[in-house]
Amino acid sequence: MSYSAPIGEMKFLLKDLFDIGKKYKIKKNIDLDDNTIDSILEEVSKLAEDIISPMNRDGDLYPAILKSGEVVLPESFSTAYNAIAEGGWIGISGKPKYGGLGLPLIITTCVNEIFSSSCLSLALNTLMTQGQIDALEQHGNEEIKKIFLPKLNSGEWSGTMNLTEPHAGSDVGALTSKARKAPDGTYRITGQKIYVSWGDHRLSSNICHLVLARLSGSPEGTKGISLFLVPKYLPDNSGNILSENNVVTISLEQKMGLHGSPTAVLEYDKAKAWLIGEENRGMGAMFTMMNNARLGVGVQGLSQSELAVQKAFDYANQRKQGRNLSSPQDGRTAIINHADVRRNLLMMKSLTFVSRSLCFDTAISSDLAKINNDMELHQRVSFLTPIAKAFCTDVGCKVADLCIQVHGGIGYIEDAGISQIYRDVRITAIYEGTNGIQAMDLVGRKLGSDGHVGYKIMKEIIDSENLAASIYPELVEQVLKARENVTKALDWMVSQNDLNERFSGAGLFLNAFALLLGANYVLKSILVSKDRRRKELADFYIFQILPYASVEASLSCQGSKRFFGAKRIFSDKT
Repeated sequence: MSYSAPIGEMKFLLKDLFDIGKKYKIKKNIDLDDNTIDSILEEVSKLAEDIISPMNRDGDLYPAILKSGEVVLPESFSTAYNAIAEGGWIGISGKPKYGGLGLPLIITTCVNEIFSSSCLSLALNTLMTQGQIDALEQHGNEEIKKIFLPKLNSGEWSGTMNLTEPHAGSDVGALTSKARKAPDGTYRITGQKIYVSWGDHRLSSNICHLVLARLSGSPEGTKGISLFLVPKYLPDNSGNILSENNVVTISLEQKMGLHGSPTAVLEYDKAKAWLIGEENRGMGAMFTMMNNARLGVGVQGLSQSELAVQKAFDYANQRKQGRNLSSPQDGRTAIINHADVRRNLLMMKSLTFVSRSLCFDTAISSDLAKINNDMELHQRVSFLTPIAKAFCTDVGCKVADLCIQVHGGIGYIEDAGISQIYRDVRITAIYEGTNGIQAMDLVGRKLGSDGHVGYKIMKEIIDSENLAASIYPELVEQVLKARENVTKALDWMVSQNDLNERFSGAGLFLNAFALLLGANYVLKSILVSKDRRRKELADFYIFQILPYASVEASLSCQGSKRFFGAKRIFSDKT
């Protein structure tokens, strides 16, 4: 089965569940009428289904390799990349002043999901470039914007971010890459970066690296880090390529998945660079790109959930095995008629619905925060972003795993191609900050000392419950139980001044909160739709999945005391 873009489901969320036409209409230069949304989704879907999806397997079977100093990829990658760039989909949210389409983040989110389901390896390239466009728009000076942004928006050039070094992963402040200011006002970068996604390739004519480095005499730690733009090839003021720039690809990583995406080790030797933002303020500028990418990575997790659901459902309808206990006279039956398979499929489908709703909610909140210059909405986005990144990528891994289970033995055979989904999605729970780091960010910085944003979102859930109470009392009863228990966990988190106590249950709390948000989305979905299938999906989610929110909420409040024995438990000494 080939991939089919879920544009019907996307339209339901955009138009019915979140009603973006009404929410966005105050922005004069954003025209999101139904016809515009439909035409965008249909055009992107055709590109994804006809050109991108058929080459997804190529990258897995024929990984990127470094040969004679050049990265070699299957020819189909070039064809697909050019089609994406020519459609304007790379600079979809970039400012029109610099060649972008100027569309809101929610539309970019839809497009990125479709491209990521089609080929996650290739979609990672465009995601990195989009994040760099956002960072340069916010922190680059006008000269840099004029040279680089039109090329990035068009896809003629692509972008990366360089954070990690062999000894400095999540602890970015430990980096040793050096920057020196040159007499002409530019800088020279020396150092090595690893795990650079799409760090080298030939799909675009230039690759622009955002690199974290430290100037001589700067403070230690993250406070002394600056951000620099380092192109592989040096351009003139008109964007014409002049020469190479002392950026060398040392090697490509051999990875579990995403084989079509070249992940490079790069060496910088006095490479010319431009400062982005202010000296020693690089982390703030880089976080613009990272936060953009965190929602994007959550969407990547969602994309693989969708792909896994489609493949599992198709296989379950075709594969005949055993007897249908409801109709034993029918002989061998499709495995979808077995209870365990149906349960797995419903779990996959409902978690995918919740993941998409969470990603869309975050993107819409981000758009509206910018449109209205609303500080409370900005806080809401900050709160939802780590939840969306962590929950949707964990779900992506779970749903991909269930897809293999539904396929049975054939799912474990490489020729079937099902394992690629799991191998590709697994990294999403790790990069852009591991999900453990996302959880600590949530209960630490984002929750704050009073939990204001968390309690406000709880109020949204109460409003949904009130609307649904008279129509679906049995569902609301279950949601009330979960909300009570998650609220207790929120109360406990806010009461802890010691961050170590909060951190000990951070991942569990994040997941519990996400599951409760999911209940809110499925309740709303049945209030705005008469489709019986949505009621059945909501029923399954609320009775079969939501109870885990109460369990995880309770576990998140036990504190750190049970973690202190880890070293002793794993010690060889008795």
